Order: sequence, then structure tokens, then C-alpha cells
Amino acid sequence: MAGEWQRMPLGDFVTLQRGHDLPDERRRPGHVPILGSFGITGWHDEAKAPGPGVTVGRSGASFGVVSYSACDYWPLNTALYVIDFHGNDERFAYYFLKQFDFRGYNSGSAQPSLNRNFIHPVSVEVPSKDEQRAIANILGTLDDKIELNRRMSETLEAMARALFKSWFVDFDPVRAQAEGRDPGLPQPLADLFPARLVDSELGEIPEGWEVGTLSEVVEQLRDGENPLESLDAVFRHFSIPAFDDGQWPKQELGESIKSLKSRVPPGVVLLSKLNPEIERVWLVDVEPGDRAICSTEFVVLVPRAPHGRSFVYCLARSPLFRQELKGLVTGTSKSHQRAQASSLLGLSIIQPSPAVARAFTQQAEPMLARAVACRRESQILAAIRDVLLPKLIAGELQVNDATTFAESVMS
Repeated sequence: MAGEWQRMPLGDFVTLQRGHDLPDERRRPGHVPILGSFGITGWHDEAKAPGPGVTVGRSGASFGVVSYSACDYWPLNTALYVIDFHGNDERFAYYFLKQFDFRGYNSGSAQPSLNRNFIHPVSVEVPSKDEQRAIANILGTLDDKIELNRRMSETLEAMARALFKSWFVDFDPVRAQAEGRDPGLPQPLADLFPARLVDSELGEIPEGWEVGTLSEVVEQLRDGENPLESLDAVFRHFSIPAFDDGQWPKQELGESIKSLKSRVPPGVVLLSKLNPEIERVWLVDVEPGDRAICSTEFVVLVPRAPHGRSFVYCLARSPLFRQELKGLVTGTSKSHQRAQASSLLGLSIIQPSPAVARAFTQQAEPMLARAVACRRESQILAAIRDVLLPKLIAGELQVNDATTFAESVMS
């Protein structure tokens, strides 16, 4: 432990207080984040606490979950929040509390519950203000880059989906040419689109395009694998929980995976058939040679030429497709409704001309490839942050060493 670190009660480092109630009927549209037990749960037009701020989930599954707000915010009563940092660095306090073991201070019985009076007297060791700022800068730089990557990935995916909607849902280039307007595309690309809409069983579609089924655009891969036959092998496991937790597969040994899975090769799209009202479409990041598997709740879709992965991904996320998919569900339990893969593959879709399908892939694939690369980089940065965090907070790693390491990774 560094010599400049001081021992004090946690309540002298930060003072915590229970948050404030804000029923749904009192919430008004605005840009102030509402921080509940798991972080941001909505937005309001009024702040109750100045930023930067830190909250700690105080009960149930959120017990000890720590969140950060850089701006003014409203802390809900499902969390404790810091009302006084006592001059300490706010972001360091966030990382410090993330590393703090709240589990030993449960004031509840059947359900875990956090009471500030139980934790304020706990003795902790904290560094000087200068070292706090240095530690917060190292970890914050990593988190800032992760957040930037998240926004970039979302923007790139939104751009690809907007292009899909323009070309294959609204038929903007076709309508523009039919009305004698400039479609806003380079001439060789504009020439690929017809200048007329015709009737079909799905309504008006561009002349020369066809109504087909999803099975004409994708092939369902049915290769199975039993991880228990390879106990020591490391698998990249694309599961439903992994999708919900940031869309990144977990590294797991075969011995820990107890059921049959589907193989996941490069270039596929995973579409969940479980509870279709929840949109789970996974643009997977798999390299040749990866031992990748997924839950059998996913349908593994391989694009059929000339349709590329980007076309299949955007189609599977388009509102009309999602609506049709929801209509296929079977099962009476709300939590275990499924769409049958055979029915899914029979859904009617609009098929563009091969030339337009190829052109879309050329436009959209670089956007989505970059979005996947952003997610990949963020996972690497998060792993580095998670290694540095406990060592820096415990004083086991010097700031200079951690800075050099982080800079080498970020460069």
C-alpha cells in the first residue's frame, strides 16, 4: 500500500443518502437522466442532484450496482447517491465504490438491502487527491473510449438501417425517378433502380423486383456441436444472456456448457426465435478458426448471394419483418413464446434485383464491419480496465506503470 494512502470511515470519504421518488405520472420529457438501481432508467426535465454524481443500487438484484452520471441527474429511491464527496475526485469515487464489496453489509433478510448507516462506519483506505485524479484519468480514458465506440457503433448501424429503409421499404430512389426528381445517387447507382412501381401481393414494389420468401435470401445452418465432447476446449459462446449483456460472446470451457449448441461460422447473422417481441438480431464477430457456438434459441442464417450479410441483418431488424415474426409465435407462456424456424423461413419478403442487392452490400457492409470492430475494441478495453481497476484501487499497481500500459494499448 502506497504511503500517502489514508485510512478513514467510508462516510468521511463520501456521504450517501437514499434517492428520491419520481412516479411515472410525474415525469416530464427532458434531457436529465433518471438514475435508478441499474443506472439510467429514463429522462426528466428537472434535476435533483448536481453532476458528476454516483449512485449505488440498494436492494434485490441491484444490490451494490454502482452507476455514474457526468451531468446533473435525478437519483431514484431505489438507490443511494453521493450527496457529498468531501473534496475527493468524483470519478475516482465511482471507481472506488465499484470495487467496494457491499455484499458483507446487507441490512436486509430474505432480500439483500443496503443501508447507509451500515456502511458509513466501514474503514477504508484512499489515496491523496492527486493520485485519485491520476487513477480516475487512467480508468476514465478507457471508459470514455468504450463509450465513444458504443456511440460510433450505434451510429454506423443506424446509417446502414436508414439506407435499407430508403431503398427497400420506402423505395425512395424509385419514387424520385418516377416523379422526375434527382434520387441523390451517383448516376451508375441510380440507373440500377427502375422508375416505376407495380402492384404485388405485398403492395406496390419496384418494377422488376419480386415477392419471395426469406428462404430465398438465407440458408439456415443446422450444424450442431456438443461441447461436452471437448471438455478442455475453449468456446466462444453466443448465448441469449451474452446478447443481452452487450452483444459479446463469453469464453467458456466445453465442460461448463451442458447442452447441445449450434456452430457459428464467420459471416452469419443470428436471429432469436425465443420471445420475438424482444429484438435479438446478432451481427456476429467470428474469425476463421474460432470455435464459436450459439444457443439453439438462435437461428443461424447464412446469406444467399447476391444478398450480403448487411442485407440480411437490416432486413431482420426492419419493423415490418419484426411485426411478421411476432405473428409466428407459439406457446402460451409469455416468457417462452417461440417462432418456428420453418415458419420464419417462409415469411414473405420483397427481393430487389441482384444488381441492387449487390450495390447495397457494397454500401452497407463497410459500415457494419466498422460497427463490429468498435464492439471488438471495446471488449478489449473493458477487459484491460477490469484488470487495472482492482489493482489501482488497492494500491497494488503504481499509476505510472498503469498509465504506460494503458497508453500502449490505446495507441
